[in-house]
Amino acid sequence: MVSTPAASEALPRLVHALFVIQLISMGAMEMSGPFWPVHLQSLGASPGVLAFAGIAVYVGPMLGVALTSTFWGKVGDRFGHKPMMVRALLGLAITQLALGFTQDVWTILALRFVQGACAGYLAPAQAYGVSAVVPAVRGRLFAYLQVSTNVGSLAGALAGGLILDHATFFWINLTAALLCALCAAAVAALLPPRPAAGRALDVTAVPSLPPSSGNAAPLQPPSWFASPVAGLLAVLGILLVARMLTQTPFAMYVRSVFSVDNWVVGLCYGLLSMGFIVSATLWARYFERLQGPDALVRMAWVAAACALLMVLAGATHSVAFFIALHFAWGVLLGATTPVLMAQISHATSGHHQGRILGVAQSTAQFSSMAGIALGGGLTQLLGLHSTYFLVAGAYACALAVIVAVLRMRRARPGAASLAGP
Repeated sequence: MVSTPAASEALPRLVHALFVIQLISMGAMEMSGPFWPVHLQSLGASPGVLAFAGIAVYVGPMLGVALTSTFWGKVGDRFGHKPMMVRALLGLAITQLALGFTQDVWTILALRFVQGACAGYLAPAQAYGVSAVVPAVRGRLFAYLQVSTNVGSLAGALAGGLILDHATFFWINLTAALLCALCAAAVAALLPPRPAAGRALDVTAVPSLPPSSGNAAPLQPPSWFASPVAGLLAVLGILLVARMLTQTPFAMYVRSVFSVDNWVVGLCYGLLSMGFIVSATLWARYFERLQGPDALVRMAWVAAACALLMVLAGATHSVAFFIALHFAWGVLLGATTPVLMAQISHATSGHHQGRILGVAQSTAQFSSMAGIALGGGLTQLLGLHSTYFLVAGAYACALAVIVAVLRMRRARPGAASLAGP
């Protein structure tokens, strides 16, 4: 790998522009995030429809993203990731505007699915960022972009709560549509078509096949399935299942257990992101020094600590302690998704970043859907009081998956070296 220490320590200005655009667009979407069940309840649907819609309103866009991310990633690898970002942001703007004028539950669910299928902003933004930096700082890149998402989540959740306390849900959707349209214009006007700084220096750990080989394209998929990518995707998936179990019952849980206003619900929801914000870059720097198996050992300790925090969150009736636990949970989450995404990127050929990050995004979305569906279904079956104990159990399962992946990687030491930073 050809890089200088100075180059390895800094992120280019282009990445800072990506940070701001991602912060605004993700914040716009998160304004409605915690409040969809409350809005659906206000539409007067039957209890059976409401129970289904409370899950489907979150699963719908994730399913759309999951089914299309790999396709859009391939298109981005071929034609550039900037057009994919513009497309995604325009898709968010148009569908969010349509949602503002929709009062039918089933139409809302259909639009949320279309929103995911047309959007899928994160994967092209990450692939675009990878092409702009040297491989040495990819961990920090993914952490930085995830921080922007979480800053947006914090600001968006608080803004959405304030809007809902003083106006209707329509104004949340209209504001989000306008912000996403502005972000699309910013991407089109400010970002170059194909940043080449990172690609010129990008020699990854996964060897490329000679261009003259007629079997190069068919053999590419086995190269990353044979690498640690499959195990890393499995760990990413189970950790996201655990994270998303609270999505559907969250607002109802906080309001019923602690009897607080909507803005406090938004604060609790957003402080999870605040913990992530303050820790993600520090975790990225820490994990840069670790090889693949050592990183997973540390990830196992993170999963165990998350399980303990969730037991405490489920047992407390103090809203202040609950908020503090959510913040601490966010701090630990900073060591999960961005670190795993960076290792997945390192283990994949530089010419297929859009594709593998699309696969990772699809994995993340399917896992999030599973977590949302399980959280909504199990809390209806067992009661809201079980929410955080279920999350603790999921983290225990995550710990078991990490241990299994570590054992498989130690049985194949040659493959383990492929995921090192």
